[in-house]
Amino acid sequence: MITNPTRQRALRGHKPTRPTPRVANTAEHQAVLAWRLTPRDKWIARMLWEHKVLTAHQITALAFPSFRSGRMRLRELYLWRVVDRFQPFVTLGTAPMHYVLAPTGAAVLAAEDGLDVKQMGYRHDRVFGIAHSLRLAHTVGVNEWFTALVDRARHPHSGEQVALAAWWSETRCARHFGDLIKPDGYGRWRHHDDRHGDRQVEWFLEYDFGTEPLGKLAGKLAGYAALAQATGITTPLLVWLPTSRREAAARRLLATAWRELDDRRSVPIATAAAELLNPEAGHPSPADQIWLPLTAPAGAPRRPLSGLPDAWPHVPPPATPNEETPTGADSPQPLSPPPSPMPPTATNPRAPRGVGQPGRW
Repeated sequence: MITNPTRQRALRGHKPTRPTPRVANTAEHQAVLAWRLTPRDKWIARMLWEHKVLTAHQITALAFPSFRSGRMRLRELYLWRVVDRFQPFVTLGTAPMHYVLAPTGAAVLAAEDGLDVKQMGYRHDRVFGIAHSLRLAHTVGVNEWFTALVDRARHPHSGEQVALAAWWSETRCARHFGDLIKPDGYGRWRHHDDRHGDRQVEWFLEYDFGTEPLGKLAGKLAGYAALAQATGITTPLLVWLPTSRREAAARRLLATAWRELDDRRSVPIATAAAELLNPEAGHPSPADQIWLPLTAPAGAPRRPLSGLPDAWPHVPPPATPNEETPTGADSPQPLSPPPSPMPPTATNPRAPRGVGQPGRW
């Protein structure tokens, strides 16, 4: 859960799974999947390829009406070798099942893109290696952060329309901006209500788990300023921290580093702490009123995600023709575009192409 993420030190390897009969990855099996897989199934596979690993709870929040329906469908996808899974040991309680892309799922995606699996860059050993990665908890935490936004968009409040319009993984961000910055993700949020009309905000995310020296976090601001200077695009930076106490310490160091920048206005910054979220709320998320701009005066109220543009009137709203591409990104695209963060609306496995695309409003 976003209000209480699992820490890396709590993970102790992974549990061996029970032997379960699974379908062999043959050409015949892939042909059968042509009518068995729904647009939602393929979307899940693309999300796993883009974001490396998602838990059962995250996939349910992203795409299913209930945990039971999600668990049943994920079991089928596992038996069909579309997805693979593992379950880490944790110090207390039981960890959810973690899912990654399996060879058959990779073959399906490659075929859709007119590639073979090798061209796609898929290797099963590398994909499954996330189970032993020392960054597993961080990757799952970042994915939980964005998943909470999708879950919030799937359960809008009365009179509003919201959507996570873009979600780039750390890997994709590194492809485009790695020579200057390496954020934990990029996102774009859309919000519409009768009072404020249409609003959009985009950002780079720095997700702090409480294990990295805060001085290192503050030292990253020079790279964001260099990117803004190189592209002529100002993109806000959101810094997510685990506690209010750590947020206060981070704000002091960030403010010192920010004042040393040649062009401070090119790096708008806001911070928030996970403990500010209400775990009793129906769908707590980073869209809630928990954000505090770095330049806010003492005692200033916190803002919702959609209200952050009011703190930076000099930053123009995102205005890119392709909603999946952040402003300032290099023009060369990876082999496949990022999947839409919002799930497809149609799940009919025999739906024609073009049906089941993400909803628009």
